[in-house]
Amino acid sequence: MSIVRGSIVRAKAGREKDNFFVVLGVESGYAYIADGRTRKVERPKKKKLIHLAPANKVYEGLIETNPQIKRILSDFKNGG
Repeated sequence: MSIVRGSIVRAKAGREKDNFFVVLGVESGYAYIADGRTRKVERPKKKKLIHLAPANKVYEGLIETNPQIKRILSDFKNGG
């Protein structure tokens, strides 16, 4: 599965290893990720695609707020 805007991904490397994030954008080998807590929408983390593992779930819709990202990740972790 490829990583696209709205994908839920797990970090495979770095300080964020094993944490889940939502992809806010993808460009030239990098993804901009946020979790709504430590990495907010206003300042997403730029991470190489090779350091991310897709979780086979893509959120369809507009992602605008930190509470929305928290809810998406919470639902994903709780099996929703």
